[in-house]
Parts: sequence; C-alpha cells; structure tokens
Amino acid sequence: RRGLQAYLTDGKTMGIPILYPWANRLSANEYRVDDTTVRLTPGVDGVRADAHGAPMHGVLAANPDWRVIDKSENVLRADLDWGTHPKLLATFPFPHRLTMAVTLADRTLTVSTTVAATSEQSVPLCYGYHPYVTSPGVPREDWQLHTPAMRHLLVDDRGLPTGESPDWPGGTRRLGTTELDDGFDAVDEGAAFWLSGGSHRVEVRFDAGFSAAQLFAPLGDNVVGIEPMAAPTDAL
Repeated sequence: RRGLQAYLTDGKTMGIPILYPWANRLSANEYRVDDTTVRLTPGVDGVRADAHGAPMHGVLAANPDWRVIDKSENVLRADLDWGTHPKLLATFPFPHRLTMAVTLADRTLTVSTTVAATSEQSVPLCYGYHPYVTSPGVPREDWQLHTPAMRHLLVDDRGLPTGESPDWPGGTRRLGTTELDDGFDAVDEGAAFWLSGGSHRVEVRFDAGFSAAQLFAPLGDNVVGIEPMAAPTDAL
C-alpha cells in the first residue's frame, strides 16, 4: 500500500499489521470491562481515529518496543511486555506479554500469537490482523474471492454492528465492482479464504483462535484485506 515509511511515520497500514488490542473500530472513546472503565483520547498514547472519530485498529501501529527474542533463516519471534509501558496500560490496563512468531516454510507464512497474563487480571482478547493480498497483473474486476460460510454482521453508516446477523453462504464470486468493508463471525476453526487472478492464488487460513473476520475491498485500491479477528468489531 503506502509503504513502510508511511507505517512508521503515520501508522498507515501495510503488509500484515497486527491490530491490537482491538481490531477495527470501537463505538465510543470509552469502554468498560468488568469493573474497569477506560477512557481513550484520539491522538494520545497511540490511539488513532477513523473519519467519524471512533478509535481504530488499536494502538500498536509502528510501536518501537517490540523485542526480537529469536530469529533464524525462516523464523522470527518477538515479544512486547505490555505491563511495563505506562502509555500502553493507559489504553488497555491489563498487564500481559504479547508474543508473535512468524515462520516461513515452503510457500506458507504462518503467524502465531500468544497472549499471557502477567498479573491476576484476565486479558480480553479482541485483536486481529490485517493481511493485504493482491493478484498482480490481473485487473481487479477479474479477481475471484472465496469465503467460507459464516454469519454476516450488518453495520450502520459508521461501520458499527447493528445487531442484525443473517447467514452468509460463502462460495467463490467474481469481485467485479464490489466494494467490501463487512464484518462476520461464526467463522469455523481452520476456515480458508482465498483470492485468485490469472495463475495466482493467495489463501488466508484461520488456523485457530479467530472466530470473526472483516473483509475489506476498496474500489480505489487494488488490494483485498482478509482480516482474522479474535472477536467481532466493537467487542470491548
């Protein structure tokens, strides 16, 4: 998309960014978990907002505090001790260690995530990833998008779930001029999504832990985001 420099300076998404500690948007600048109430301020402590002012995609874009703990020819592991960073705790006051392991084997890139509480307090899981996929050299309208059967979470004009959730039958369809920014849940473990065009096919498989999804296919950008999510949009 806009490249690594835009990610570093402006938090623009590119590649396969982690959306943490929440994926997509929240409905307000305040949320409550049990007896804990958290107030967020866009522009402060890493909080970014969408066009409607809603907190968007968590607070880890371009975060410099990751620590590489293992690397080899085809494996990279890094962790982040959330509880040691006051700015992170201000937005999500649940101490834990976040570990990401990325492995490249043959033609498969696997991203595994571990969240381990570092206090007696439980940690809500509502994060996700935003893999951008494309099919080079093939017009967008000729791409084929395959999705599994799941439940479609209808949204309002702010992109927030309305509570309506009809079944989505899944299957393969030509993208054409379709524009998507749609949420889903009831995604089965191991479910596969794929994008194909010409001789290219890229598959995104939700191995475990991701029961929700977002599909993002903007008309003005030759990418499709197939986003695994641990919980639906606005879960907090």
